[in-house]
Amino acid sequence: MAAGAGMGDMPGPGWNPARIYDDYRFAGHLPRRGLLRDGRPALSGIDPSRVARYVLVTVRDPLCAYDEDPAEQIARRLDEPGRIGDSGMFTTYSGRCEGVPVTVVSGGSGSPEAELIMHELLEFTEADTFVRVGGSGGIHPRALPGDVVVTTGVVRDEGMTRAYIPASYPAVAHHEVVLAMSRAAVELGCTFHQGVTRSSDSDFCGVGRPGVGGYFQPWHLDILETWARAGVLNGDRESAAVVTLAGLFGKRGGSVCSVADNVIANRPFAAGAGHVAAVDVALRGVVQLARLDAARAASGGGPWVPASFEAVSETR
Repeated sequence: MAAGAGMGDMPGPGWNPARIYDDYRFAGHLPRRGLLRDGRPALSGIDPSRVARYVLVTVRDPLCAYDEDPAEQIARRLDEPGRIGDSGMFTTYSGRCEGVPVTVVSGGSGSPEAELIMHELLEFTEADTFVRVGGSGGIHPRALPGDVVVTTGVVRDEGMTRAYIPASYPAVAHHEVVLAMSRAAVELGCTFHQGVTRSSDSDFCGVGRPGVGGYFQPWHLDILETWARAGVLNGDRESAAVVTLAGLFGKRGGSVCSVADNVIANRPFAAGAGHVAAVDVALRGVVQLARLDAARAASGGGPWVPASFEAVSETR
């Protein structure tokens, strides 16, 4: 190949990853940014101009024992809450927490559903921080019902994110989100852990729980112990989507989950165990992030590093 041949497709001055799409023979047949309805993103119905920088992504999960739609329930804790989107699939509110603009959205369960809302938020809004807030099952024996897990990274054991990037791409929670959520948990006195979460599509056999009539295959018998030996703390269905897509498109992603049960530790399911605490941590953590961001802006921007280090116990 001659020197410089094909260099337009390689990283460097003028490199544009969208060029691959431009060469797609069906590019002219598709709406480049996604579907619109009455001028708004079609799947969520959000007003992009009213979406805050900080977004909490929740699931309509009966296991979390919500009294109503989680977006509505969390919005009641905000000042000046207003509904900015309701499509039947997603419900979205914006308001203020201690003066910090926050958006909270609720939708269905699983990585594919999380992809839909993340796409519209990433494509149409100025939001740059996305935190999955929800319930999970404990995997490691030390993650017990009522505890909160601040995710540092996610095992991408679901299928949706592999449509974007190979499984070897790491789903790393942004360090600023991890720090802010951990500081919030300490301030609130929560029993919490920092560590790895596993996301899967299956909520039964794929997480070591029997299917219909006790259905199992031999390889299902080792799932829980395999990941517990690797130090994985908990499992859910959405963290991989939020963290992977946020990171892939240059934004900050993270996850804060309550733990409702732990099979290995023989701790039975308790609906909503620890979930109020998880929401508390997420809201206080957003306030922490806003303070961090304000301090960075005042200093001229650039990567944020702590001026000093303070050791705290992750579990209280």
